Formats: sequence, C-alpha cells, structure tokens
Amino acid sequence: MEKGKIVSIEDRIPKLKQLRKSKANRRLVLLLSLFFILVACVLYFLSPLSYVQTVQVEGNRYFTSKQIIELSKVKKDRSIWKVDTGKAADNIKKNEEIKSALVTPVFPNSIKITVSEHNRMAYLSNNGKYAPILENGTVLEELATGEIPVFAPVLIGFKEGKALKLLLEELDKLPVEIQNAISEIHYAPTKTDEYHIVMFMNDGFEVSATSRTLFEKMIHYPSIVSQLDPKVKGVIDLEVGSYFKAYKNAEQKEGKNGQN
Repeated sequence: MEKGKIVSIEDRIPKLKQLRKSKANRRLVLLLSLFFILVACVLYFLSPLSYVQTVQVEGNRYFTSKQIIELSKVKKDRSIWKVDTGKAADNIKKNEEIKSALVTPVFPNSIKITVSEHNRMAYLSNNGKYAPILENGTVLEELATGEIPVFAPVLIGFKEGKALKLLLEELDKLPVEIQNAISEIHYAPTKTDEYHIVMFMNDGFEVSATSRTLFEKMIHYPSIVSQLDPKVKGVIDLEVGSYFKAYKNAEQKEGKNGQN
C-alpha cells in the first residue's frame, strides 16, 4: 500500500458492494410488487370484476336454489363485498321452513348461501292438495298445483288435533330411513282405538297400527320385512302383537286401497 493512500473496504471486498446492490434491487422489486398489487386491488374493487357473477346454494332439500336466491334478495349488479350478508341471511330466515342461513362472499365474484331447512314430517292431504307439516308441528300452506310431496308420507283423513299431534310425535322418533319407507298414512279410528291408523309402505306392504305405540312397533319394521317373502304382499298387524296376513289375491289388495 502506498503511503498516505486509503483503500476503501468496497475495493478490497468487491462482494460486499455486489451484496448491497442485490439488497437494493430486492427492495425495489418488493416495492414495485406492492404497488402493482395495490393498483390491481383498486381496479378490482372499482371494476365489474368484483360484481356478483354466481350464487351457490348448499343444504337445500325442499327449496330450489333459485327460490333460495330469490328469498335472499342478492342482486348481481353490485360488488360481492358490498352485499349485506347479514341482511341477506335474515331475508332467507323469514321463511318459516328455514331453520338457519349463512351468506358469505367468495373471491373473486361469487356468493355462497348455506341453509338448513326444517324437515317436512308429512303432508296433510285435502281434496287432492297437500299441506306440508314441519317437524315443529307447523302446518304450511298447500303446495302449488302440480307440486308433489317428497321425502315424507301423505296423511289422509287427518285434521289438526290430538290424533295428528300424537302421530307426528311418534313419526319424529323414527329413523329417517323408516320415515321415508312410508308412502301413505290413513286415519282409521275404531270403537276401541281412536288412534288407529293404516299405513301403505313403499315396498308394497300394508301396516295396521296405532299411533299410541307407533315408534315402539315400527322401529322393528326392517327386521320384520326381512323375514317375509317380498313377492307375497299383505298386512303386517302391529296393533297388539306382530303378525303377517298375506292378501288372498290382487283384488283384495286393490279393495283395501280403495276403501282408504
């Protein structure tokens, strides 16, 4: 080293200078990235890209997705972030068939609606029209013409009162698979039992029972049927004990259905 001449550390260690440049470049790239992300976010929020494009509905069973969307009053002319999700959920829950509703925005432009409905325990038949009965006992307005009962039995001959109330309480205790196996329940009171009923099952069997012990007896229905010949239809009597009486012929079966 020449006398009186100072050599900088950057000249002595070239790698340190390169390192400083790299740090400066990375800082610049980071700042530019944040800037462009910020600009993209502003453009997204201000442009139609954030407007509601699709509305997804989950959990609905009796209502169509279109009906749920109409209840929510969610429109497609606003940003998903400006949708009042709480109000939309409240709009849906105003319908007495809806147990709960949750509305959430989904990036980039969707709204998700998750609902839970009260189960329809049965349908009350009246002159060819059907009024759904909810699990909480509420009897709804009759279905629109052409709309058919689903996922629950049709009740024939019943009116609002203690017989209907007891039947619904017993049905509610039954497993869903047994509830769904029942096609029709006819109110057929006798002199000795004002709660006597006749049920027609989806598998072709007929069940004579009483609402008083419906759960207690019907809980064994799958086991009883498994021991019968599926080709031989008839009446399963569950009023007192439990026994099966086959139809003598097809005409007898048709006659029984015609009487109820």
